[in-house]
Amino acid sequence: MHREAKTKEIDLGAPEYYFNRELSLLEFNKRVLKEASDKSHPLLERLKFSSIFSSNLDEFFMIRVAGLKSQISAGVMELSYNGMTPKEQLQEIRKRLVPMYAEQERILMDDVFPELEKHDINIHNFDDLQPAEKEFLSGHFDESIMPVLTPLSLDPAHPFPRLINRSLNIAFVLSDKVKGGVEKRIAFLQIPAVLPRFVRLENKKGNHFVLLEQIIKEYADMLFPGLTVDTANTFRVTRDADVEIAEDEAEDLLSEIAEQIKSRRWGRAVVRLEVSSNMPDYLVNLLMNALELEPNDVYVHNRPLNMPDFMELSSLGIRNISDIPFKTRVLPELSIDGVSTFDAIKKKDLLVHHPFDSFSNSTLKFINEASNDKDVLAIKVTLYRTGKDSLIVRALKNATENGKDVTAFVELKARFDEEKNIDWARELEQAGVHVVYGVMGLKTHCKIAMVVRREKEKLKTYLHLSTGNYNHVTARLYTDIGLFTAKEDYGREAMYLFNYLTGYSHHKDWNKFIVSPVNLRETVVKLINREAELHTPENPGLIIVKMNSLAHKQVIQSLYRASQKGVTIKMNVRGLCCLKPGVKGVSDNIEVRSILGRFLEHSRVFYFKNGGDEKIFLSSADWMTRNLHRRVELMFEIESKELKKSLLKLLKLYWKDNTKSWRLLPNGNYKRISPAANEKPFAVQEHFLNELRIHG
Repeated sequence: MHREAKTKEIDLGAPEYYFNRELSLLEFNKRVLKEASDKSHPLLERLKFSSIFSSNLDEFFMIRVAGLKSQISAGVMELSYNGMTPKEQLQEIRKRLVPMYAEQERILMDDVFPELEKHDINIHNFDDLQPAEKEFLSGHFDESIMPVLTPLSLDPAHPFPRLINRSLNIAFVLSDKVKGGVEKRIAFLQIPAVLPRFVRLENKKGNHFVLLEQIIKEYADMLFPGLTVDTANTFRVTRDADVEIAEDEAEDLLSEIAEQIKSRRWGRAVVRLEVSSNMPDYLVNLLMNALELEPNDVYVHNRPLNMPDFMELSSLGIRNISDIPFKTRVLPELSIDGVSTFDAIKKKDLLVHHPFDSFSNSTLKFINEASNDKDVLAIKVTLYRTGKDSLIVRALKNATENGKDVTAFVELKARFDEEKNIDWARELEQAGVHVVYGVMGLKTHCKIAMVVRREKEKLKTYLHLSTGNYNHVTARLYTDIGLFTAKEDYGREAMYLFNYLTGYSHHKDWNKFIVSPVNLRETVVKLINREAELHTPENPGLIIVKMNSLAHKQVIQSLYRASQKGVTIKMNVRGLCCLKPGVKGVSDNIEVRSILGRFLEHSRVFYFKNGGDEKIFLSSADWMTRNLHRRVELMFEIESKELKKSLLKLLKLYWKDNTKSWRLLPNGNYKRISPAANEKPFAVQEHFLNELRIHG
């Protein structure tokens, strides 16, 4: 049923019609934390969700909180979409985070850690160990830990040390025995990242560990001869980590970014201090003053610090408490003996849905075949996040060695992957690959690979276009969709796109590709507006979309206007969402859901009924300001009737999920969707996995 609002004057830009970007992102992390408490997940996966929650909040502080603090220090009073000042946002962030951290502690300390012990994964307190175990750790400390440690004193001759971002530290309060124990001293120890966090106890069945910091605290007297250790408390600092590059002034972008990464680790302002719950107040105040922080910047934890380290335990792979491994599907068209990938793509367009469809036997196979095919002349590819030991990078190097002309458009500014990208950009250059660093002032975020092949004295172009990165690791963890096509008009547009990425093309007459920042925003708004124009009671409009984030005011206003006309709008938005659904007269016909599960939902799919002439698109871009204005992004239409039908079915299956799906309420909270009385439970990711098991 559609409710058509009377067209009365409503200011669709008014703050009350928007959620705050930062608070919406916190709501997403709250849902991640809920997954850590969900006992339908295997135990190690719940630990992983808790670690992801902490890792996400690290990035939130390094980027989002740091940005708000920078605005305040610069005297900027720019209001958020919902009308909050930077200071008000920081206060509300604190208010919401404290109970979330308390819930994480409860999940870990009262539930997950005790349950792990039942499955022979034990993280022991030092005081509970047997004498023989303590003797072993004493020797281990002496031989394998102490030589790497460098304690730093704090006194008039030694100022407060520079602490690496997100490092684990210990603050010591010492008494000087030589001076009768009256004089107190302070020392700090930054625990080196080269040392394993989990020290395994020998001669015990199962997995028995002691945390590195506990061992260091226990034998700290050996670090300070002649002094007594009164207290030893762990703490951790989080710094502003946003990298700003003045590209027009940077002669060597590679070197400039490498320098900025160093400053991220050491030199930028501290935005958060995390301390162990037993740290005395005077020590907390000392740290606060030295780091120039306010009380609201301090978070006290009654659980181990540096929780992202605990991801290591999830790799133990104990079967009954880990996700069941699965075998990916290989497209029948790509598994015929004697038929090359190029022959298969030439026959018809192909879609792959990762991680359910094999990345190795589709995308990687495409690049590998191209690197070895005698008729392939050139390969061009955009690389945003490829990860360590990239199989794609290996294939590109092999292609160069085989005489192909290879060009890699590398994004050095992929946040938190800059160091990896710098390493393999240099590696590619040394191998003879042409490395291009993209358009000045924009991030290259589009996902495209182009292969040019000589066939019957003519050149034929083959393309892979995707919603996700060329990363064989995340292809097993993220859901993404890729298209293989050999259509000539798509190949021509790809050539124009790669020329645009060199910075020496101002091509504007795009026919098959929609490119940001050239025409993607205008096209999205036009598609939404057209749906509203074509809507009638007899032929009602319908928009179904799936994306990661929604935070673009003009796009949101277009969606509001379409809803006011009566268009039904179904939105799967995994993460932050600034649109407020279910507001009378504004967004009555919009419903927003979010799916969280075993895999990170990463694909971007956009469906428009278009009066019956259905349009469906894939894209690398979310509907956010950064994607539509400050990145090179790509959206492309799926033209094959068969593939359009397949994608529409996929969108409907995601909407059918009544187990792992959350509904966004008008007040900004999310409510988990449960099966109705006459419904069977349905989890879409599990559905795709079951298909693999049935047909595998």
